[in-house]
Amino acid sequence: MDKDKEKDKDKDKEKESADKSPKAGNLWLIKSIFSKGSGGRDGEGDGEANNANPPIAFLSTFANSVVSRCSKILGVSTKELQEQFDTELPNDVKQCSSHARNFLEFCSFKALQVAISRPKYLSDKEFRRLTFDMMVAWEIPGVDSCLVDKDSSPNSKRDVLGEDVGSLFYSNSTRMAVQVDDEKTVGPEAFARMAPACPVIADITTVHNLFDVLTCSSGSRLHFLLYDKYLRGLEKVTKFVQNAGGPQASSNLSLAEEEIIVDIDGTVPTQPVLQHVGMSAWPGRLTLTNYALYFESGVGLYDKAVKYDLATEVKQVIKPELTGPLGARIFDKAVMYKSTLIEEPVYLEFPEFKGCSRRDYWLDICLEILRVHKFTRKYNLKGNQKSEALARAILGIFRFRAVRESFRISSSNYKTLLCFNLAESVPGGDMIMETLSSHLALISPKFGQPDTLGSPNSQRRPVLPAALMTLIRFKIVSSDDVKLDEEPTRQYGSICVGELNPLEDVVKQLKQNTGMAEAAQATVDQVKVEGIDANLAVMKELLLPIIKTHDCLQRLATWDEPFKSLMFVLFSGYLILRDWTKFVLPVFLILLATVMLWRRYIWRRRQLEAMKITAPPNKNPVEQLLILQEAVTQVESLIQNGNVVLLKIRALAFAVAPQATEKLAMLMVLAGVGVMILPGKYMMLLGWMEWCTRNSPLRRESSERGLRRLKEWWTRIPAAPVHLVKPDHNDKKRK
Repeated sequence: MDKDKEKDKDKDKEKESADKSPKAGNLWLIKSIFSKGSGGRDGEGDGEANNANPPIAFLSTFANSVVSRCSKILGVSTKELQEQFDTELPNDVKQCSSHARNFLEFCSFKALQVAISRPKYLSDKEFRRLTFDMMVAWEIPGVDSCLVDKDSSPNSKRDVLGEDVGSLFYSNSTRMAVQVDDEKTVGPEAFARMAPACPVIADITTVHNLFDVLTCSSGSRLHFLLYDKYLRGLEKVTKFVQNAGGPQASSNLSLAEEEIIVDIDGTVPTQPVLQHVGMSAWPGRLTLTNYALYFESGVGLYDKAVKYDLATEVKQVIKPELTGPLGARIFDKAVMYKSTLIEEPVYLEFPEFKGCSRRDYWLDICLEILRVHKFTRKYNLKGNQKSEALARAILGIFRFRAVRESFRISSSNYKTLLCFNLAESVPGGDMIMETLSSHLALISPKFGQPDTLGSPNSQRRPVLPAALMTLIRFKIVSSDDVKLDEEPTRQYGSICVGELNPLEDVVKQLKQNTGMAEAAQATVDQVKVEGIDANLAVMKELLLPIIKTHDCLQRLATWDEPFKSLMFVLFSGYLILRDWTKFVLPVFLILLATVMLWRRYIWRRRQLEAMKITAPPNKNPVEQLLILQEAVTQVESLIQNGNVVLLKIRALAFAVAPQATEKLAMLMVLAGVGVMILPGKYMMLLGWMEWCTRNSPLRRESSERGLRRLKEWWTRIPAAPVHLVKPDHNDKKRK
């Protein structure tokens, strides 16, 4: 009896506190609703609730905490979740080695589908804590994993009951939830697996880059404070987009029904956006939607917007460009837009005192919208398939902006967080786009019933568009065809319990290839040396085998050692007559491959020794400039000589020197007849013998005389005339 009285007193105190605070009252009401949904009655205590959800033997303490909270959200017991797991998933997912982790994923994904059905879940701190706990539990799912520190005192945990009583994710939190303390962090695999289950938090294609950005200052481990800050930044971005799409903005821009305002810049007078067209420039407001780019000239009061289309194929070009006053190319802070719909390029300048982060941000998001429309046209996506692709691009821009504004990091300091930009920048990005198009093809043009979560054939059946549904939940997109009251435990995304979908598999493989490419590029950066003379010394050492081979052939051709030269000529001539020259290149390639494989499998010296190159004497900057000037002069001389040769050939072709033209024509006729009559090997033999024996004792004098006559003949040929015409700048300005 005494215990019942104490319970009644505690219950009365909770009701009184709920009556005093409206917010606390709402939370208490939510708690009571979910207590009923989970089998608890108003008159029952916490002990019976615990008996309804006893700990699962094969799960760790932390995983049991997460599963218990998931069961509260779903309104079912943990025993019923186990039964659903056993009946809905195939046997290969229930293997002993991964049974605990797969069951944790099953419960987490189901609970997240309920959680993200509410439009303001990002603002709930307990949702952010729960998703982080899911990642931590993913790393320690079973009893054989690293368990939660048992020595942690209860005082080190947060007293959630006093702070967030009745939370949707922490009902009965003092006994059910194991909180994440300050030492708990998340690794890349857990984040990459769990975060994409909530489409606004991460995308499968860019989740690894996002993790690298969030953990760039924490040693590749994600702390809850960083994760919480990132989600709060996402919440601010979504609220901004919700408010930006008001009736005033739509009336000024004349937006189409399906257009969404993604971002706006130039509204602050101290940070204007300047539009340069020709020699003119004026400030204004820049707006990006999911279909076009709009510029409204003016300050405070804006003129009619000029539209730059990004959706249709009009050969758009968007790239960084230099700009400045009166057309001067001074500041690297502009984006150039060019298409067949406008007469001349438009330059949008983003002035700032230091750096060009504003310009880089707008360049990236404009290219993302442009590329997603190219993607939809290439794979002929229609209806909801196209809307899902656009929604993926929009959510990527939200994440990009949240990271940029929350952590104040320039986009040049990390890899891209935009899906379609990533596909253009990484090796094998076309594989990502092909796999993504295959996934989007599973989406029916009209919304239908999706496949159940974790079904073994889920990748072959139609699914609902996860990104588009996310924008609808945030009330950024409105659609009359979507039924928001459908069963929330259905699968809206491409995440499958216990297995990697094709897109995850491709991204994982490309991540490995990209890591190898980055490691190789690091070695390239290390071996780069400064100075022309130093680079020439390195190149000479690397080409030493070719140089030695050339010197050897040159010595044989000069007949300094007649016996060796004669043996070489006879042997090479015999190879040509026997038509064995076709085997020279294959034999060389096979020998080279054999040496490489021998070094790969038999040679035990794994570490390649560095080449020892004698460094040239150090030179001061003036001497370096003189060397550079001399090199430029030599290159200029080579180009001049090449032009002279081409002009003399032009003169021969047009018979400027009639006698030389006649001789050359007769020689070409004889050569043509010889090629038609004689077999190829004999022509090759004649040419090879001519080169090898021209310096022999028998032919040296006649060869020198013939070479002298050839030079004299070439000298007498005039060059064709050339007339340089300077461009007329006045005509160019008129155009």
